[in-house]
Amino acid sequence: MEAGQSMPIELDRDIVDRRTYEQTAARFQQAGIRLPKIAELADPRAIYERLGDSLGAVDPDAPDALNLYRVHWHNGSSRRDFTEVPEHLVLPPELTGVEARIIVALGNRFPMIRTHKVLAAYGCLMPRLITGRFDPARHRAVWPSTGNYCRGGVAISRILGCRGVAVLPEGMSRERFEWLERWVSDPADIKRTPGSESNVKEIYDACHLLARDPDNVILNQFNEFGNYIAHRAVTGPALERVFEHVRGDTSLRARVFVSASGSAGTLAAGDYLKQRLGSAICAVEALECPTLLYNGYGEHNIQGIGDKHVPFIHNVMNTDFVAAVSEAGPDCLNLVFNTDAGRGYLTGRRGIGSNSVVRLSGLGLSSIANVLAAIKLSKYLDLGPEDAVLTVATDGAEMYATERDKAAAKYLGGRFDELAAAEAFGRYILGAATDHLLELDRRTRDRIFNLGYYTWVEQQGVSVEDFGARRDPAFWDDLMEYVPAWDAMVDAFNGPPPGADSAGAA
Repeated sequence: MEAGQSMPIELDRDIVDRRTYEQTAARFQQAGIRLPKIAELADPRAIYERLGDSLGAVDPDAPDALNLYRVHWHNGSSRRDFTEVPEHLVLPPELTGVEARIIVALGNRFPMIRTHKVLAAYGCLMPRLITGRFDPARHRAVWPSTGNYCRGGVAISRILGCRGVAVLPEGMSRERFEWLERWVSDPADIKRTPGSESNVKEIYDACHLLARDPDNVILNQFNEFGNYIAHRAVTGPALERVFEHVRGDTSLRARVFVSASGSAGTLAAGDYLKQRLGSAICAVEALECPTLLYNGYGEHNIQGIGDKHVPFIHNVMNTDFVAAVSEAGPDCLNLVFNTDAGRGYLTGRRGIGSNSVVRLSGLGLSSIANVLAAIKLSKYLDLGPEDAVLTVATDGAEMYATERDKAAAKYLGGRFDELAAAEAFGRYILGAATDHLLELDRRTRDRIFNLGYYTWVEQQGVSVEDFGARRDPAFWDDLMEYVPAWDAMVDAFNGPPPGADSAGAA
């Protein structure tokens, strides 16, 4: 957030720059670009009734504007087709060691970047387009991130014909940088900041320098309420549909939603699930950098969850648990789930079906951390077979092949066989304990909330009044009033569909 700017600028319900708005709308209409509404992404059946054939012909990894209509949870395994129930895993007790049903929605079904962070990026840029705040012909969209959000931002920028700039730590996985190198228009649009996953302030510092150029528009996922709104409006209902499908006609209860804190956008789905299903909310962080849990700091490799601060869009006062997971667990289980030796152990020794084992490739590092936290919480709450824990796999294993070699060298002397797989499985899954887990009361929520003061008021220039306003539950509920307002503005911005006459448009 720029100094002196008390709230993110995307919270508009009216056009603020008519000339930019009209020029952008005309530019998009000429290019055949139409923006999807949030309601369409939340329930995309109408999209496929209208665009099924043309959308099916588009490569989900291509920089094609039609891929905007795939920025939702209902893509099938091919990412070309629609599925009524979002793709997910129900992890068996043979894998988790607990009786509770751990249900994992798969984020690698999203287009272009194979992670749901592309939804957050769209939720942040779209409101600026429909209000005239962002001019694709002039502005550069700057996407500060620890890896996936900036890829989503670059993808959205490219298909909308504007320039996207990725800002991320130099220590992130090689696969992320290779993807960015293929998608940016200029190699200089990849800004590498010092450090790794935990070095978020360094990202902010780089953005402050970039913000000196008025043509650079910073879309900071950690304080962009469009991120929160998109996930509460889209990810929340998707998870509810997954749960209803798994529950069927049983008495299964949705007890907890678990998600790494990261930018806290995904945690907004927990606010939806708590309203609809009564689920508690658990925020996950790295034990090596336990900011929420212990006011701690440090470095870690659970890529995708930047920390050392409390995100501005984290509804802290609605969070019920904080659980910390050591980086060693995801690092080593990435080997178990994605090597022949590890899969051989799971099928031969644990009796897990080969189809289920292959699907574990849908879990990236932060996704595995979410699963481990779900196991810890299941043990802490003594959950049984009639209890479900919901979580998300932000991304899959595609981004972490080179990280497996690093993990083998760091923890296992460079070798990984079935014996090592058994040891890793026993230590990090069967041996998961209830340590480093905190059940929050009013005092601990206040402590975590107050910790955010030092980032947002002292460093980033938020007023004390705006900072404190977020304590009120009504503040977060009121944000959802932007969804119908923005959707109506999207309709107006898009104009009548191609081929529609004036009567049809009316």
